[in-house]
This record gives sequence, structure tokens and C-alpha cells, in this order.
Amino acid sequence: MLTNRNTQLVPQTTFPGRTLTFDFPAFQIGVAEYAEGPTGCTVFLFPNGASTSIDKRGGAIGITGEYEWNHAIVLAGGSMFGLEAAAGVASELNHRNDFDLQKFALVTGAIIWDFARPNRIYPDLALGQTAVSAAQPGVFLLGARGAGRSAGCGAIFGRERSERTGQGAAFRQVGPIKIAAFIVVNAVGVILDRQGRVVRGNRDPETGERRHPVEEYERRLASGQLTRPPGGNTTLTVIVTNQKLAKRGREQWGKQVHSSLSRAIYPFQTTHDGDTLFAISTDEVDDGALEVAALGVITGELVWDAILSIPEP
Repeated sequence: MLTNRNTQLVPQTTFPGRTLTFDFPAFQIGVAEYAEGPTGCTVFLFPNGASTSIDKRGGAIGITGEYEWNHAIVLAGGSMFGLEAAAGVASELNHRNDFDLQKFALVTGAIIWDFARPNRIYPDLALGQTAVSAAQPGVFLLGARGAGRSAGCGAIFGRERSERTGQGAAFRQVGPIKIAAFIVVNAVGVILDRQGRVVRGNRDPETGERRHPVEEYERRLASGQLTRPPGGNTTLTVIVTNQKLAKRGREQWGKQVHSSLSRAIYPFQTTHDGDTLFAISTDEVDDGALEVAALGVITGELVWDAILSIPEP
């Protein structure tokens, strides 16, 4: 079995494919992958730091750090092993600061399970460090890239019915308020469009038909064919605004948006998922520019756009 210790791994940081470009210079995004996995990590860098709230749901959370102020958020594959990538990001940032404790960089990370492959290659210290070096503002890779390199969805009735996904993003500006949404979908549930149709996941390998989980459950209950969903599923979300938010407002914004994802991913936040959302403010625009509920409504739609932006493999 291939592992990080018995394989000469080569980090990759340049990729073909679709991207989202946007105007939000307060942070940068770096992506690095090991094709030998394939697996990877996606790093959000906030050079001046950013206020952070974390909303954790589901029964299989994998997270490290959990700070209320962060200089980086790291999303990675590799299950619990992939948390090492966050350590790599922290090491790189603090090395650049000459380990000055007055400039200590705080890093929080979360992971998805992407080990449905015949090896145990995971995002490690070196890959996290590489992603920092590759970071740039205003560009986000869409699809099977970074933390979403080997992600999938819709395995609620068996892995053979899942489909490839990856990472998606969307951006909107309302007056001076900038809002960005980023997501890595590795859910046990399916992806729904705004008409409630299944557009990814639970695909019959013989007919190509995709059934809604409710319809599928009813059919299987009637025939006695119920199966237990496989474990190892997670959706990771990062929402960022330049509007200054007090702690309570930021936390409620995160909860509202995280709850809204159940419209687009069904079922969501199950015992088989480790769904985690990071709600981040760069505190550049005065608090109150948008009321928190309104900010949540706009961001909730933006996250749905991000999910639907994930291109077909």
C-alpha cells in the first residue's frame, strides 16, 4: 500500500479547468495536490487576520484549531491524517514571521474522508506549506481540485451510486458589502437544483436514473431492500464577508447559512457526515450595513450557487 512515507510525492499547484475570479483582496487562496492520491488541500489566507465563527453539525466532525481569530482556514482530504496540512500552513506562516510571538499566526483546519482508493496518501505538512506558497487573491479553482480532488456525493444507498463532485464557489457584492462562498461537497446526500431535482448523486449504475432519497427510501421500504449508508462523508463550507460582525451576529449568520444548505444537499448533517461551516469577517465595513438575517438570506443563495457551480467531471 502506498503511503506518504514510502512514496516520493510531488506537490502540484497549477491546474487546468474552470475558475471563479472575484474582487476580494483581503484574502488569498492556495491549492496544492498529490496526484499520487489523488488528494489535496485548499487554503484560505487572511494576512491581517479575520474574525471566525464555526458551526459544526453531523456525527463525524474532523477539525483542528477552532480559533475565533484566524490567519488561515485549511480544508483538506485525507480524513484525520489530513489535519497535518493545517500544521504545515501554521509552520509556514510562522516561519515567515520568524516565529515572533507578537505576530503568531493562528490556523484552523477541517477535513473530508477521501480514502475510497487503494492507497493512504494524504495532505501532509509539506503539502500545506506548498499551498501557502501558491496562494493568490481573487481566483478559486472549481471542480475536482484541492480538498475536493477525490470528493463525491449521493452514496446514501451505496458507493456504487455516488458521483464525483469537488469544490465550488460564488461571489456577490451588495453596495460596499462583499460576500464570498466556498464549498467542498463530499456528502452522503444528493445535490438538488432549485426545482428540487436530483442533479448529482444516487445514480443508478445500470439506467443512469437519479432518484430523490425520499422516493428511493419509499421504494426500498416496500421491497425490504434498505441499506446502511457508508461512513466517511462531509461538506465543508467557508463564507466570507467584509462586513464587521459582532460575535453573536457572526455566529447566527453561520447557523442560518449552514441550515440553508439542506435545501441543496439532501439529506444533510446526518450521523454519517462531518459538516462544518466557517463564517468569517474581515471587518472592513462598519457593522450594520446589512442586517444579519438579510446577510444570511443572500449568503444562503450564494452557497447554493457555489454547490451548483461544481462542474461535471
